[in-house]
Amino acid sequence: MAGLGAVSTIAAVSVARSMTRRAHVEDPYADEDFEVLDADRSYVVTAPDGVPLAVREAGPTDAPLTVVFAHGFCLRMGAFHFQRIRLSEEWGPQVRMIFYDQRGHGRSGEASPETYTVTQLGRDLETVLQVVAPRGPVVLVGHSMGGMTVLSHARQYSQYYGDRIVGAALISSAAEGVSRSLLGEILKNPALEAVRFTARSAPKLVHRGRRATRSLIKPILVAASYGDEKISPSVVAFSQKMMYGTPIPTLVGFLHALETLDETAALPTVAKIPTLIACGDRDLLTPAEYSRDMAAALPDSELLIVEGAGHLVQLEKPDIINDGLVRLVKRATPPSRLKSLTRRWRERARRHD
Repeated sequence: MAGLGAVSTIAAVSVARSMTRRAHVEDPYADEDFEVLDADRSYVVTAPDGVPLAVREAGPTDAPLTVVFAHGFCLRMGAFHFQRIRLSEEWGPQVRMIFYDQRGHGRSGEASPETYTVTQLGRDLETVLQVVAPRGPVVLVGHSMGGMTVLSHARQYSQYYGDRIVGAALISSAAEGVSRSLLGEILKNPALEAVRFTARSAPKLVHRGRRATRSLIKPILVAASYGDEKISPSVVAFSQKMMYGTPIPTLVGFLHALETLDETAALPTVAKIPTLIACGDRDLLTPAEYSRDMAAALPDSELLIVEGAGHLVQLEKPDIINDGLVRLVKRATPPSRLKSLTRRWRERARRHD
């Protein structure tokens, strides 16, 4: 009954926070356009198994550095809205930013359930990189399952780290142990297991039971998102729109991947490059201890524990996360190193032309 108890606990937290938020009507983002990414240059990258991955980019195509953002579970590239807005102003023409929707999320195509694995997400990231940034230095930024995607990529493509991949940020993420967190307790919920069984054996029934499935998982996603009761109602509405827009097969399919996560083998590879490890101290899904564990294994890391923030720390406390990303890029690409890397990749490009 542990799973049922965890769901009850998190549901109570959700209700309490919602009531508190309604008492605070000030909304600094009431007029914010959260669909700015939709106006950026767009194209589709097709994965080897035929799944179309939606991509957006901002910044000059010939910028000396590319920063690629991978979003988390039940979200889409818009989860990096405040990074897209503020960092484009900060970095200017020196950085090109790439955003993409993970398979089964946002504008990307749905896929076979057996491909909803963290290993496959790492392969998808490499497919995106081969198309959008085949040359030149790259910094990877992953939030939640996106951070796990970065670790998966590092495990499978270690040869690029310290060369093509020069820095990485793992935000509200974990290398392993998710099954020991509150999320792990929730995954033991018998009702949720019934939904997963139905998704495997009769996927059409899952679509028919869409409302029931969402009502089961909604308290988990909502309550864990934010730690501060004064969070902007517009930001909350935007994040909920992303969550509720995620197809049920995607939501159910990736639960097993999170439950069995173990990307600790990637840490020695990631240790070759500067990293930012960030997490809210009120994160219920990937508690701060997971970030501390990763930082302990990464000697060139900055550990950033954000006071009062929940799982969607990059939306809740964007200035703190943005400042951390600016510091990461400076550490990963000091002027002399960036000039050397750019020259090296241009020479390689000429040899291949």
